[in-house]
Amino acid sequence: MSYTYLILESGDVFKGKSFGYDGQAIGELVFSTAMTGYLETLSDPAYYGQIVLQTFPLIGNYGVISDDFGSGPIHLKAYIVRDWCQEPSNFRSEGNLDSFLCKNKVPGIFDIDTRKLTRVIRKHGTLNAMISKSPELSEKQWAKLKEYKVKNAVAGAQENSPEKNYSEKCCSDSQKDSKKTCVAVWDFGAPHGLKGNLLNNDFCISNVIGHSGKLEDLLADEPKGVILTGGPGNPAENIKIIEDIKTLCGKNIPILAIGLGHQLLALANGAKTEKLPFGHRGANQAVKEVGTASSFVTSQNHGYIVSAESLPENMIMSYTNVNDGTCEGLEYKNISAMSVQFEPTREIFGKFKKLIEGGCSNASK
Repeated sequence: MSYTYLILESGDVFKGKSFGYDGQAIGELVFSTAMTGYLETLSDPAYYGQIVLQTFPLIGNYGVISDDFGSGPIHLKAYIVRDWCQEPSNFRSEGNLDSFLCKNKVPGIFDIDTRKLTRVIRKHGTLNAMISKSPELSEKQWAKLKEYKVKNAVAGAQENSPEKNYSEKCCSDSQKDSKKTCVAVWDFGAPHGLKGNLLNNDFCISNVIGHSGKLEDLLADEPKGVILTGGPGNPAENIKIIEDIKTLCGKNIPILAIGLGHQLLALANGAKTEKLPFGHRGANQAVKEVGTASSFVTSQNHGYIVSAESLPENMIMSYTNVNDGTCEGLEYKNISAMSVQFEPTREIFGKFKKLIEGGCSNASK
């Protein structure tokens, strides 16, 4: 087992031990506060181009379970943990984390002071980082490290995925005749569990298109509503998608936008987005519903937000982040749409169903 180094653009150097794939990597260093769900973290397209640090100290204890992350590619650049479990214990386990990272060519580092590293990120904000066999970099390597940017993330995350430019008919005739509500999904990099969440909340899926799919394919089967999914990167880069969403908003079809979709919908309707210092990433992000005493814990993974100061009159902020007060959800006065920055709860799906049924149409407010 060899030593390896994590070198930050701030000049900080952390010495650790290598596991997983034996290689170098450059990426945007971010941290996740999730205590469980490391398989979902590893497979989430929203981590495209990033080096992920887990703040929870022990990772890998329940092994690798393919049903929990699907069969798509792994999008993060590298993985950092305090300790990894070499002998997982779970009756569903199909292998260990080290072998999984090797297979997917993801370098890993462990035996690093992850608490100290997290404090560095919180002090400086999101930083570029490099995994190297040497603690010192050449001038050329330093330049490459500092110049790194995550670009065209939505397209990049789907480049090696079957979800690129696809249209998938999911509703059977029996589902269409049932009590399930048929919706179409515009996939910008949705996590593996979205389809299951929709089915578990009495929705079925008529069509799915990838990031560069055609709007006419999305709406071909006349869905009752449209889901704009989460995904990676800077939302403002997706100019063509934003223009297509403007067209979608004129179709008078109820929309539920999630994560990146929430940001894209806001941009299409006149708001602006901005980058957070170190993002909201983890399964324990506290959110408050505006105008009520309700608050709940959510799962999130994003570095950008819709700027609350930029909201035009047609938007109402519906949820805020308890920690920093940033926008976590929107309702719209002029269109039948709602959006959230976090992974939808059963309550959110219930509100969307009411929106489809006309029980709380924002467009009529």
